[in-house]
Amino acid sequence: MTGTITVFGLGEAGSLIAADLAAAGATVHGFDPADVPTPAGVERHHDPKAAVKGADLVMAVTAASDAQAAIAQAWDVIGRGTLYADLSTAPPSLKEDLNDTASLRGLPFADVALMAPVPGKGLATPSFASGPGAAAYAELVEPLGAQVEVVGDEPGSAAMRKLIRSVFMKGMTAVLIEAVEAADAAGEGDWFWEHVAETIADADEGLLERLMSSTSTHQARRRKEMEAAVQLLEILDVDPVMTRATVESLRSLGSASGDDSDSVP
Repeated sequence: MTGTITVFGLGEAGSLIAADLAAAGATVHGFDPADVPTPAGVERHHDPKAAVKGADLVMAVTAASDAQAAIAQAWDVIGRGTLYADLSTAPPSLKEDLNDTASLRGLPFADVALMAPVPGKGLATPSFASGPGAAAYAELVEPLGAQVEVVGDEPGSAAMRKLIRSVFMKGMTAVLIEAVEAADAAGEGDWFWEHVAETIADADEGLLERLMSSTSTHQARRRKEMEAAVQLLEILDVDPVMTRATVESLRSLGSASGDDSDSVP
């Protein structure tokens, strides 16, 4: 069964997903109030209520700030029993609120978290899904090419996993940008880039365990090292936002042995 699917939000991610759904054989309707192109194979509507008529699944691919408005715009005409999937990057509490809204209309709700950039992958972007409609969502879209891992019946569980991952991925990106800026300012950009690439390529679970286990033990020495790094970045005229945060994180671990015998990670 390919089904009839409505996509709310035809921006970068929504348009790619909608086009892939249509290419896979689904009947796809779309709505977006913005002046954005209509994806190939998608029947575009100027009224969200017209877009949801007869839908087996409504997928909201919007910003978190628009998620409540997206479900409200056609809430009273979506057929009871229609799956409603919210793909916004939002806190678990918002997903819970959306589920409450959906349940008042008898709409099984799926909290869907896209776990990689959509460009280049489209519908096949790996995702987590949770909520009362998660299993049904996976059953409907996986035959069309989606990659979905159901992680529970509680709305917000998928969103929680994504945001926890974001702490690492976006934090790592911010640290990398700051370090690259410092390396470039010091005339060491080429060396540093190669060094980071090699370190990431060689990383394994053992490295992660060493980083976690040794930091608390040697907090004092590492804090002094990072305080020196703050001074260096200031000399290089690089704002050490992330480096200062590392100093504060190490300080919060409390006093430690200060043993200098550990190897530099």
